[in-house]
Amino acid sequence: MNFCICRYSISLYVKGRVLGHKRGKRNSRPNTSLLQLEGVDSKEAAQFYLGKRVAYVYKAKREIKGSKVRVMWGRISRSHGNSGVVKSKFRTNLPAHSFGASCRIVRFEFPLWDII
Repeated sequence: MNFCICRYSISLYVKGRVLGHKRGKRNSRPNTSLLQLEGVDSKEAAQFYLGKRVAYVYKAKREIKGSKVRVMWGRISRSHGNSGVVKSKFRTNLPAHSFGASCRIVRFEFPLWDII
């Protein structure tokens, strides 16, 4: 039997940065968040990520089930402008202290994740 050993690694997620909420001049719309993805600099490059899941991972003070790490899940809904920024909607709106923080955009979906 022949086995192929792959010598390269594929990352399962892409890093992103939370820019803030969608907003007008005076009013903020917290149900939609703007994200800048690493390595994405055009509207065409952002098309690949539409519909992908986003995880905002943070640490809390109190432990739940032995872990202080928490995750807020969302999805990328559409692109925003021409520079690769995307709009995303989270299950619960992102708090304001997440602005400037990093998030993870899941590249590959697995059937098991639909159960979560």
